[in-house]
Amino acid sequence: MTDTTRQPLDILILGGGFGGVYTALHLERLLRKQSKDRSVRVTLVSRDNYFLMTPLLFEAGSGVLEPRHTVNPIRPLLKSTRFVEGEVERVDFDRRVVMARHESGFDPFELPFDHLVFALGGITNYVGVEGAKENSMPFRKLQHADNLRARMVAALDRIPPDMAPQDVRREVTFAVVGAGASGCELSTKMADLLNDAFKRRALQGEPRVLVIEMSDRVVPGMGDQIREFVDDALHKSRVEVHTKTRVVKVEKNAITFEHEGAQESLNTAAVVWTGGVKMNPVIEHLDAEKNKRGLLLVKPTLQLSQHVNVFALGDIAFYPDATPTLAGTAQLAFQQASLAGDNIKSYLEGKEMKTRHFEELGEAISLGTERAAVLTGGKAFGGALARQARFALYTSRLPTWHHRLRVGASWFFEGTTPQPLLPLGMQR
Repeated sequence: MTDTTRQPLDILILGGGFGGVYTALHLERLLRKQSKDRSVRVTLVSRDNYFLMTPLLFEAGSGVLEPRHTVNPIRPLLKSTRFVEGEVERVDFDRRVVMARHESGFDPFELPFDHLVFALGGITNYVGVEGAKENSMPFRKLQHADNLRARMVAALDRIPPDMAPQDVRREVTFAVVGAGASGCELSTKMADLLNDAFKRRALQGEPRVLVIEMSDRVVPGMGDQIREFVDDALHKSRVEVHTKTRVVKVEKNAITFEHEGAQESLNTAAVVWTGGVKMNPVIEHLDAEKNKRGLLLVKPTLQLSQHVNVFALGDIAFYPDATPTLAGTAQLAFQQASLAGDNIKSYLEGKEMKTRHFEELGEAISLGTERAAVLTGGKAFGGALARQARFALYTSRLPTWHHRLRVGASWFFEGTTPQPLLPLGMQR
């Protein structure tokens, strides 16, 4: 009989976002003193080799922050956790292995586990709209922000100074699909940057930025207090708001949408898709108990009911004891990570596991290049002060103190002025 007392216990964490990275960081602190009889080996698997502070992606896209300030390479970030770069493809509960593949598509490999943490997050949801996946731009990574900025500069560079205002407006039309927090943050920033560029380049007319939303209001997941600031910011940034509107088709340089049975098509310089997320395919094909939306059902301890050695958190899990507005947010994954770490350690030691109620810590949304809105303690405030408060909030949640110091110093000493959309040859 094989002696397993000297074999390490394998804890496998799937996902390099808020849930996965902060669970790994918490476990590192908890497991510094491992059992002499049996060690614990923690491995994190992610398709990206960096952790992105997604709420600061808008600051990177507008040039307020350098892109490097929004990311942490995972390998140096995790001191005692092994990192494996790869795309998770399938999980076999019976054999206790995860099948993954390198980005190149070659060399599939298997990773064994004794305990598993699902923190994969969702993927962009194009809701079956014709041409949306092929012709619209996502906005979830640094490369997406760079691509969008390049597209705006390219559209501006094509406009001669003497072009008629109506023609300019047609050529510099951008549509943002989805008026949740991300769509409103992005559309107001785009509009402010484009309007500033028109003044700098002395172009006639003005750009056109639309935000398209299926529901009857913007930021439908947020309360009325903060929505007032969002509505005001959209108006001041001159963003066209189209609610109760459904996107029908996205083409290379056009979008077709429908409102109250009437369809309209517009030529576009770009369509940016922020219209929500859907279930990760790995979870979709997983043999585990789920709710009607396909979310994994977890106990108050974050364990799967059918597999007590498996934990799940973030976008892919339904946690019953959390404020409903937290669902699908980075804030929930951030809070759940410490509970996951605590309960994995308790499970290893045979101790009673914890449960926790998760409340919203507050809402913060960046609006345009100069404003934001923050809801905390039941009260909302906006403007430049809210912009500073929002930035301080997310800086405090960066994973290491030296990263927090570096980003805070950049904001304080280097200023908070966005980088203008200068002609291609003049970009820094």
